[in-house]
Amino acid sequence: MFSHVTFGTKDLARAGAFYDAVLGILGHVRGLERETFISYGDRTGARFFIMNPFDGNPASTGNGVHAAFVAENRADVDAFHAAALAAGGTDEGAPGLRPHYHQDYYAAYVRDLDGNKIQAVCRNPV
Repeated sequence: MFSHVTFGTKDLARAGAFYDAVLGILGHVRGLERETFISYGDRTGARFFIMNPFDGNPASTGNGVHAAFVAENRADVDAFHAAALAAGGTDEGAPGLRPHYHQDYYAAYVRDLDGNKIQAVCRNPV
């Protein structure tokens, strides 16, 4: 359904180091990279971008906006959360079941260094 998701950043190098650590846990590595952006994912598939805003204004976050990344298992959700905190992110919801979504929905939420909210989610029963 989605081609890509883009988050703005105030410091591309710092954001890149954060996302290298956090998305690396889920098997995503840097892809296409330029002076104004860094992408993760395959050029022919879905991608995640962090970038300097096109309009030249400072990056800001959206209330109610977040990107959720698929985790293969619950241990990866735990590792994603730990890596994000170790890289300077802030906790927005510790790893755990969210049965109000469905019985096997295991997720963790964090904010990156610019305040963007990201999530890792595993829908597998273990």
